[in-house]
Order: sequence, then structure tokens, then C-alpha cells
Amino acid sequence: MAEVPKVKLAVYLVSSVLLITFIFYGYQIVYTPNILVDRDDQLFIVHKGYTYRQVQDDLARGKFVNDFVSFSFLARLMDYDKTIKPGRYALRRNMTNIEAIRVLRAGIQEPVNITFTNVRLVTELGEKITKNTGVSPAEFYEALDEFIVSNKEGFTKETILCMFLPNTYEVYYNTSAIDLVERMHTEYVKFWNDERIDKANALGLTPIEVSILASIVQAETVKQDEAPIIAGLYVNRLKSDMALQADPTLVFAVGDFGLKRVLNEHKEVDSPYNTYTHTGLPPGPINMPRISTLEAVLEYAKHKYVYMCAREDFSGNHNFAATLNEHSKNARKYQAALTIEQQKGRAAKKK
Repeated sequence: MAEVPKVKLAVYLVSSVLLITFIFYGYQIVYTPNILVDRDDQLFIVHKGYTYRQVQDDLARGKFVNDFVSFSFLARLMDYDKTIKPGRYALRRNMTNIEAIRVLRAGIQEPVNITFTNVRLVTELGEKITKNTGVSPAEFYEALDEFIVSNKEGFTKETILCMFLPNTYEVYYNTSAIDLVERMHTEYVKFWNDERIDKANALGLTPIEVSILASIVQAETVKQDEAPIIAGLYVNRLKSDMALQADPTLVFAVGDFGLKRVLNEHKEVDSPYNTYTHTGLPPGPINMPRISTLEAVLEYAKHKYVYMCAREDFSGNHNFAATLNEHSKNARKYQAALTIEQQKGRAAKKK
């Protein structure tokens, strides 16, 4: 009869040990550091269309997880294998399984930065603006074409570059192509507030036309302090119905962005971007103007200049003139200085 209590005691002890072991192991699975153990924080990308198996493969390949059995067990228990969300996630040093799975399952992402500058053509934009996102350039251009057809601001294929303001923006990796285009449109609308629109109206220009003019101003000088002066010069020409005669528009029309010097033959090119043969603004921007250049046009310097010529000291600055006679004098000074420089160059080559 004494054997029965002993059996019960043995069963109780074994059950207790198993229960304690299970609780201890369960605690370890949930709360023991298992992600990037004693390693630095890292970003982990779950690509669009990924399956749970592909997520596991990338975690293993990057050595994010220390004990894969415990991570996989808890991930399935929490149904993460059924709720894969693409994105860019920050996995921290010594994270626990439950912390990492909660982040991945809830789609709590780290934002990515997109930066685009020095763009002359829309075809150069796709690669830059989609970098660090899950959007491909082809998807971006498809969404952009759809926007061009439906937008109410009057953007066309020739002017759509005006909508993009060079800057650094935070987005999420899993943003869609449509959302990316709409985000840029939102930034454009935010920039063109009532105050800036009033300044554009005072110039007799639309926001798109301000951007086109700013693109020319930007191409004319590397000196930002000159931008308002050059803007004022072109405003004077527009108001006087004079051809802008902007050499950078010829470079754009020819399509040779490595062209160092515009010659008379270039001034005859048959293109609506030829501002020697066509008055007014060209049909679209010749680059993506910076915000500072847009502001320079809106805050253009009021003066009587309608001519400019590169300064003879080769500083990158310009001499400005209100009359053709004065401009001719400036041009002769520059040509004389250029001739001397060329002679020095030839003499140096002979030595």
C-alpha cells in the first residue's frame, strides 16, 4: 500500500521538474537576448513579396539570430510566418526574440532617406529617387506617367521635373510608387504656399514658369549670390519681350552636356529650347533647380541689366550691363583675358 504514494510522489517530482524545465526554456525563448548577441545594431530589409522562409534565410545569412530554433518556434507561435510585412527594420544589439518578432510582425520600420540633386532630365531621376526603397525605377516612371495624365497643376512630360524639389526626404522602404509620387506632389504644394504664389503672380509667372526660369538661372552661375541678379536680368528680358539668349538652353537643346563653349552654329539649332531663336521661356526646365534658386527668382534683384558676360578674372562671376555698348566693352575685356590665357597655355606646352 505504501508503494502508491511513492509512485505519486515520483510522478509529481518528474512533472514538477518537467514543468520547471518547460517554464525555464519558455522564459529563455521569450526573454533571453537572441538577436545580434554582443554585436552592433543592424538594419534588416524584408523585401516585397518575401515568404517567411526567405526572411529566415536572410536572418541566417546575416547572422542576426543566435539560436534559430527558439526564434522560429516563437515566430510561428506568434503567427509571424503568416504576416510578413516588407520594410526596413532596425534590429538592436541583444534584442530578445519577442522584441524582434513584435517589430517585424507590426511593421515598425526605420525610415529611409531619399536624396536627389543635380538632375537635368527626368530619366536621371528614377534611379536616385527610388534608391533605398522597394520601388523600382520602372514602377516609379509608370506611377509618374499616371500622375501626369491626371494632375490638376498642369504638369506635362516637359514640365514634370518642376514638381520635384531637391532635398532629403524620409520615407519608408515599403512605400509604393504611387505614394512616392504623391509625397513629392505634397512637398510641392507645401512649398508653393500663398506667399510664394503671390510673388510668382507679381512676376507674371506661374509656379511652373518660375521653376523653368530658375533652372536657367541655376545653369548660368555657380555663385549663389549672383542668382538674384541673373534672375532680375532675365525678368527684364521677359518683360521687354527680348529673347533670353541663354547659352545653357542651347546646351540642353543640343543634348551635349559636356559642351564647354557655345558657338554660332549651336545658336541655329532647331529646338523650342533655343532661346536665341524663340522668345519667352522654353517649354520645360533644363535642370531641377534648387530651392535656393527658386527663392532667388521670387526675390529677384530689381535693376536695369539685360546683358551679362563672364568676368575677365575667371572667378566664375559676371559683369552685368544695361546697354549693348557697355556689354560689348565687357565682352572685349573677357576675350582679351581669354586670349592671354590661351597664349600662356600654348607656351607652357612648348616647354
